[in-house]
Amino acid sequence: MIAKAEGKFLRISPPKVRLVMDLIRGKDAVFARALLLNINKRPKEYLIKILNSAIANAKVKGFNIEQLYISKAVCNVGPSWKRFKAAAFGRAQPILKRTCHIRIELDLKSGE
Repeated sequence: MIAKAEGKFLRISPPKVRLVMDLIRGKDAVFARALLLNINKRPKEYLIKILNSAIANAKVKGFNIEQLYISKAVCNVGPSWKRFKAAAFGRAQPILKRTCHIRIELDLKSGE
């Protein structure tokens, strides 16, 4: 692991993030950023922000962006916000507003 970045308590459901995250896992950092910019899914906003942070962390350490790839991308479940919606006959239906923790790690390509 050369550089990492993490976003915590993000207000989006983890399964939705994992769908987009599967597209960029194992790809070059520059290619993954370009891929995220051209995809039409809501998690891309969070993933671009975290990926840019990881790339900036690698730059500070003195690594070239062209040599980096996404070695690890994980989306874990965060705490859920509990809310209630009115239902028939004076009852209440629970609503879970899910959150997630996203972690992206960059590493050098093999052979470099």
